[in-house]
Amino acid sequence: MSWRRVTWVAFIVAVLGAVGAYACTDIVAGKLATVDGSVITSHTCDGSYDSRLIIMPAADHEPGEMAAVWKGIIRAYPEFSGRGPLVQLGEIPEVAHTYKIFKIAYPFANEHQVLIGETTIGNANVLSANLDEAIMYIEQLEIFGLQRGATAREAIQVMGQLAEEWGYADRGECLTVSDPNEVWVFEIYPVGPLWTKDSGKPGAVWCAQRVPDDHITCVPNKSRIGEIDPNDTDYFMFSSNYIQAGVDAGLYDPASGEPFVWKYVYDDVRGQVDQRLWRVYSVLAPSGNWQYSEVAHYPFSVKPDKKVSIQDVIALFRDTQEGTPYALDENPAWYYYYRDEWVKSAYAGPWASSQLYSLLGLTSYRNIASSGCSYFFASQARDWLPDEIGGVLWFGLNNPASSPWIPLYVGVDEVPESWTTLDRKAFNRDDAWWAFNEADDLCNERAYATYRPMLEEVLFPMQEEMFAMQAPIEQAALQLYNVDPALCRQLLTNYTSSLMVRAEEAYWELIDRLLF
Repeated sequence: MSWRRVTWVAFIVAVLGAVGAYACTDIVAGKLATVDGSVITSHTCDGSYDSRLIIMPAADHEPGEMAAVWKGIIRAYPEFSGRGPLVQLGEIPEVAHTYKIFKIAYPFANEHQVLIGETTIGNANVLSANLDEAIMYIEQLEIFGLQRGATAREAIQVMGQLAEEWGYADRGECLTVSDPNEVWVFEIYPVGPLWTKDSGKPGAVWCAQRVPDDHITCVPNKSRIGEIDPNDTDYFMFSSNYIQAGVDAGLYDPASGEPFVWKYVYDDVRGQVDQRLWRVYSVLAPSGNWQYSEVAHYPFSVKPDKKVSIQDVIALFRDTQEGTPYALDENPAWYYYYRDEWVKSAYAGPWASSQLYSLLGLTSYRNIASSGCSYFFASQARDWLPDEIGGVLWFGLNNPASSPWIPLYVGVDEVPESWTTLDRKAFNRDDAWWAFNEADDLCNERAYATYRPMLEEVLFPMQEEMFAMQAPIEQAALQLYNVDPALCRQLLTNYTSSLMVRAEEAYWELIDRLLF
């Protein structure tokens, strides 16, 4: 390794480390941008969130019945870091029928192949909500949208209307909402501390833009919507106050002569850069010759150079930029001089402990793959299959680069108990999350070059088998569906559950090998 190389890598890492980043990444693709015609959305839930996978069944409701509105759904596992239990903020009228949904920190699927990814944007202080009045948090809106919307458009309209009526209490958020035909980027913000429900004004400001069918995009904790065409209802949905809320907050002056650009008004992304967006565009559409310094001005979406597979998306979520100047394990601090040559430490890795980074004086920055992840998924929605089979989330726990992505079909009716329980304060071999967390931590905090290959010997053969089995399992499920849909659901339930149990057991065995 030359000193010129050392100096260049040090400069790159120093610059990128200074940028900083939030958590959570969504990558999406329209049906004409994918190799098989599926619509893809995705999400990494980075941070300490509720990764318990709970299936809430469909239900019929009596006239006058009310639905509770909760705060704290994202962290509703046993008390963690003093955050406490769920708090009921109010209730709203229930609808006659609610669909089956998959509830987790950020609920992500329903029985009709409506699938939702999430990424937090944040907002200016002037927009901070009146918490004495507003009651809707993003995860509660997701529950209502999934329970009441049979398409992406319906779910967005449900969430937008409820936020306007009952007040949006959360930070600026983005949801990537897909169904078998479309995928949308839905962004929502509070409207400030002066809003009251009796004011008659919308309690939220929101906009949704459809991703063209032959395009991909990425949302990495930053607003992506630019100029809005209010006449193009095929590609835009929005609240009536989408401009006025910015004017009232002093974020936009119509007299300035400047065009109204959503991402500049509500997120002010000008001057911001993000490693993740640059990486996704550079990998999927390299002909664009994307410049890192221009990330804030990237187009909303782009046509990929070649059609994208679900495996391509998963590979991006495992990405640590190996082989590029941005790879964290190539920082010169990892190298030491031994027997007349520079040797990389066996402890060098993309997710070393914060203590080791501090010891070596290293500055970290955000890759797409994060070891501090609660759960992740990349989904396929497919219009040529029954909903039970067509909607599948490739789902997993902890680090998306270190854990298997397991096919979770929306036709599944239950999952193993160990995937529905979690206590982050106490190591427990009955909670699946701990298996994947501990295996990842052991690799990252010990000799990565020694331990990581042992993990990959377990992970990659298992993953390749899951990919290979997708077509035959779905063919068998379709044959059963044509005879009896209940038999189809039972097959998919048994299949997903068997993979979850197998993966969990394999990782507990791996942990014992790594430890002993």
